[in-house]
Amino acid sequence: MSEEEVRRVADALDAVEQIADREARVRAKSQIMAAQVKRNREWSAERSDLIRELWDGGNGLSYRAIADRLGCKLSTVQDVFRGYKGSGTMRPKKAPAPEE
Repeated sequence: MSEEEVRRVADALDAVEQIADREARVRAKSQIMAAQVKRNREWSAERSDLIRELWDGGNGLSYRAIADRLGCKLSTVQDVFRGYKGSGTMRPKKAPAPEE
């Protein structure tokens, strides 16, 4: 996808924000959010697959280089290898420090 295509998608979303009728605007946003739920799963899986390919078992790019190349956060790349999915609220909590 080119920069131009990304800009067109962003412009289309901005146009939804400009819908004057509040009810119509909320209805449009609801439809977009519902459609995006499925897309998010698919896009996340594709990104995870590419991250693993670029790392190539440690023989490819570094985590930081992958993050730079894909335009995502270093922590996103790290999370793929930790097996984390979803928001940070879904991650395992750190064990409490043992009491002395």
